[in-house]
Amino acid sequence: MIGLDTNVLVRYIMQDDPKQSPKATRLIESLDSDNPGYITLVSVVELYWVLTSSYELTGPQVAKALEVMLRSKQLWVERADQVMRALRVFGQGKADFSDCLIERAASGAGCAQTMTFDVGASKHAGMTLMA
Repeated sequence: MIGLDTNVLVRYIMQDDPKQSPKATRLIESLDSDNPGYITLVSVVELYWVLTSSYELTGPQVAKALEVMLRSKQLWVERADQVMRALRVFGQGKADFSDCLIERAASGAGCAQTMTFDVGASKHAGMTLMA
């Protein structure tokens, strides 16, 4: 297994750099279930942020890319079950993906609730609003 930095994933998905994108493609397409690429939770969050802010993809477009990564046998995503659950909540509407992932990761760690001052996260991501 080898770790994959966010920039390698971006180059592979966006195919936007004439030098780096082919290298990222060769690397990722050389991976398989016996020698997968490892994607950390930090990279998942960074990937979402980069693709929506720098490349102006929509949340649903990035969610689709993340779902493809999660289903791939050549990629192993850290806490994939929590990422998938976060994507489900995110797909229901108004929640921010990172808020969904924070709440699902906390729940997966055994937390009874995730406290927040963010009204939107309390309404849409399952967090508990601090009064």
